[in-house]
Amino acid sequence: MAEVATSANSSATSSARPDQLLVVVDPVARRTDGESVRIAKDVLSAGAASTKVCLPEGPEEFARALRRRGSRRPVVVGDDRALLRAVALLHRHRELAGCALSVVPVGPVLGLTRSLGLPSGAVAAARSVLDGAERRLDLLVDDSDGVVLGAVGIPPVAPAAGPRDAGAARPGAGATGASASAGGHPWLRTCQSLVRTLAPSRPARGAVTVGAAGPARLRVEVDGATLVDLDQPVEAVSVVPGAGGVAVVEVRPSSVDAEAPALTATGLTVTVSGAHFRYRADAIVSGPVRTRTWTVREGAWGLTLPVG
Repeated sequence: MAEVATSANSSATSSARPDQLLVVVDPVARRTDGESVRIAKDVLSAGAASTKVCLPEGPEEFARALRRRGSRRPVVVGDDRALLRAVALLHRHRELAGCALSVVPVGPVLGLTRSLGLPSGAVAAARSVLDGAERRLDLLVDDSDGVVLGAVGIPPVAPAAGPRDAGAARPGAGATGASASAGGHPWLRTCQSLVRTLAPSRPARGAVTVGAAGPARLRVEVDGATLVDLDQPVEAVSVVPGAGGVAVVEVRPSSVDAEAPALTATGLTVTVSGAHFRYRADAIVSGPVRTRTWTVREGAWGLTLPVG
């Protein structure tokens, strides 16, 4: 793993936070947009008290860099998959509660980072790292200890994660996940809209896709109460973290009436069971599984976001 020597900035502006930063640059970001990576490193090095830059070549070196961060605040330069990898790692080692993440979104997959409120430009995002504030967010934890920042969708109608994606799809695996208020945060509506409306694109060779078997027969339970049972075919199910430490569940029953209303509920735990099914959690397709339970963890992780 390449490491750039720590740089100390004795002339940082008074508006910059005097942090010691560990900047971990995802290799996909370096390959796809090296100029944005360079700009982000320059802005962070100029504004922080000291900056150590790590250039991991793969997931193992990425994980090693985060684990060896010491007292430095971690800054991930990468796309959605890099953020998911970082949150999953910190959760797995039970370090998520005490570690506020900062992210400079760079790379090909940026829907989640944008929905969370992170600036899209390298300069604006790097300045947000320096001048922003930590916000505690909810997430979903499944019964295989996977975490979800954005949304769970059944069936996984978005384009499938390829074999090079972080934590590529694997039977029974969970993925990584975040939270915000359903009423006041546009990212939640975006996640729900994606789950409902995205049609599957032509898959890449070896990708996980939705079968053509038609509506699924699933039992969806929220806090132990059945929202829909196996006798009612459904077109889609979505689960997202909502406001105040609850999950927002939406089930679209199969119906000849295109305007049939969705079934909705909120609760702390959501269990989906039935015939073997696949699901998309954030950027990752998992399954097939016969049952999966997601539980909300309120304020479980911290993300540095712009102030105001």
